[in-house]
Amino acid sequence: MSVSSASSESSASSASSAAKPTQPAKSPKLPKYLKVPFWAQILAGLVLGVLLGWLARSQDISWLVTTLEKVGDTFIGLLKLAVAPLVFFAILVSITNLRKVNNAARLATRTLLWFMITSLIAVAIGLVIGLVTNPGSGTGLTPADGARPEHTGSWIDFLTGIVPTDVITPFTELNVLQIVFMAAVAGIAALQLGERAQPILNLSESVLELLQKALWWVIRLAPLGTVGLIGKAIATYGWDLIGKYATFTADIYVGCAIVLFVVYPALLATVAKASPLQFFKGAWPAIQLAFVSRSSVGTMPLTQKVTERLGVPKEYASFAVPFGATTKMDGCAAIYPAIAAIFVAQIFGIDLGVGDYLLIAFVSVVGSAATAGLTGATVMLTLTLSTLGLPMEGVGLLLAIDPILDMMRTATNVAGQALVPVIVSAREGLLDREAYDQAHASPIDEPDRDKQDAEPVPVAA
Repeated sequence: MSVSSASSESSASSASSAAKPTQPAKSPKLPKYLKVPFWAQILAGLVLGVLLGWLARSQDISWLVTTLEKVGDTFIGLLKLAVAPLVFFAILVSITNLRKVNNAARLATRTLLWFMITSLIAVAIGLVIGLVTNPGSGTGLTPADGARPEHTGSWIDFLTGIVPTDVITPFTELNVLQIVFMAAVAGIAALQLGERAQPILNLSESVLELLQKALWWVIRLAPLGTVGLIGKAIATYGWDLIGKYATFTADIYVGCAIVLFVVYPALLATVAKASPLQFFKGAWPAIQLAFVSRSSVGTMPLTQKVTERLGVPKEYASFAVPFGATTKMDGCAAIYPAIAAIFVAQIFGIDLGVGDYLLIAFVSVVGSAATAGLTGATVMLTLTLSTLGLPMEGVGLLLAIDPILDMMRTATNVAGQALVPVIVSAREGLLDREAYDQAHASPIDEPDRDKQDAEPVPVAA
């Protein structure tokens, strides 16, 4: 009996040991897919989108144009679907998470200060580029080509529009600024209530994790969304429109590139004493997704993840990134309105003075929350034009080219939203330098699976 039982046990153990190596072989495709760098997936979608868009336009293939449009719109629609609840719970939880951080008020103040500093630098670069290149001259455009937008922004609208009239409309109409206001009030109230608000905070954290989980599935579709969005842009606008706005388009891209690849690295090297190359290595997935999706809020979960990968404490990152996703807009709220204001003034034959340029800088720093992390920067542009007294018809001149510009603007926004927490953490001695030096760009996966993905590596070795 003992011999048979021993033999059965040995055979069972040998069978189980033999079965272990075969388990990973059952699904070899998933690990291979996860190992494909996110930038390679996006790049492939970008190239395919350009080719399909060019084919649809050159051969006048209407069904292909419709297909690309539906794919792109569906991807953006999925991102927007989570925007309202994501912003509310992210801001609420981020404010309450500050209680876990020492010197929370100091961190919040430093974060806001660096938001303002980088915005001032960005708007100054935009003004210089606009004054040097004269983007509105030689375009062939006239004031008759413009049209007043349906919705315009003014300081009165901006200030009065912060406070909602009810709690439902901001979510149904996707008024992100009002959602931020309600979330901030709820977060501060929760801090005042202390332990009595803990059940609500637990629920909020669970809902936020649920939303981020669902949004990660949408982020996985980014390469497919790239095909549709880029293909639609090429098929709809072609290269002729870009040619007419060549100087203006180049100004926006050059200005954003200078901020991205000159200003930000300089700040990292001098202020944070950190490697710029390592920052871009870690933050690149979020920058790429922002370029494609044109949504800072839609990119927010990925931005927070790469910021944490760069060594920023999670408690601080969970505050700084959502806060930045709704207020930190170097591309949309600094570079773009500066160059666009000069462009519109030149089209309408209006001379701008030093006071006007100072007003542009003021609007860029104070009014950037008006962009609220959504696609497009029309509200910020109308706010700038109304402050300067420029014709609102100038907005109509830029609406057609806006999707092409918005890709680079949003990429710059998101890079800045990851940059500032790194700088503040480094200055306050909170940055995990070892994590920063080991930050990697891929594979892209859910935040809670990072450790799980890392554990099998030594075993496999």
